[in-house]
Amino acid sequence: MSVVMSVRDLTKIYRMGDHEVRALRGVSLEIRSGEFVAVTGPSGSGKSTFMHITGCLDRPTSGVYELDGRDVSKLTKDELAVVRNQKIGFVFQGFNLLSRTSALDNVELPMLYRSEDPFKAAERHRRALAALDSVGLGQRYHHMPNQLSGGQQQRVAIARALVNEPSILLADEPTGNLDTRTSIEVMGIFQRLNAEQGITIVLITHEMDIAEYGTRLIRFRDGRMVADQPVLHRRNAADELAALPPPEPDLIPSPAETEPAAH
Repeated sequence: MSVVMSVRDLTKIYRMGDHEVRALRGVSLEIRSGEFVAVTGPSGSGKSTFMHITGCLDRPTSGVYELDGRDVSKLTKDELAVVRNQKIGFVFQGFNLLSRTSALDNVELPMLYRSEDPFKAAERHRRALAALDSVGLGQRYHHMPNQLSGGQQQRVAIARALVNEPSILLADEPTGNLDTRTSIEVMGIFQRLNAEQGITIVLITHEMDIAEYGTRLIRFRDGRMVADQPVLHRRNAADELAALPPPEPDLIPSPAETEPAAH
């Protein structure tokens, strides 16, 4: 497997007045194509800072970050924007959906920002529907976020992250707002995407039980990487869901129940 992410002696210092916060203190590691890496650690350990840098959302204070063999520090703003749009898909804890926009339009959004090889409207529509189908929401493409459960909203967010067919998926606490069953469902989607499509997944979480869905575990503490090891007892979301009792009926209202009556 080829190396898709490589960081060497990565440091990040935030300055707050006269005070320095050393979020990263010389982190070095490689992530290879097709890995499912879980990065864990307590609050303030540096794991989210690591994600922001590897997601090209922030720059390190020092050190080298290479993405697919390219030194990210040498990329222009326009080149970084293309990387964020087409090479990396982002999934966050808070879903970050547009509240007055349908699931389909939310998923189409990243394609509207493609500066290279933009898609026509019909192709955007086809790709968005396919992405929603891949997360089990093809029949709810017309629903607004307030007509979807938390788990369904996170599925829309995952579909949005996938629609430009990125090679890397960065997920920051993606189950933080979800109940146990829904968390397993979401992790099952990640496991399937990793196994069937070969997407490299970097999962940021402070929950060890969520980290155990990955294949490799990296631990951060006080800005340093303190462990890098395979997950010895990997959890299988499909098996866990099969062992659970049937889910409760879907109580999310239909569009007709939430739209104002015509006058």
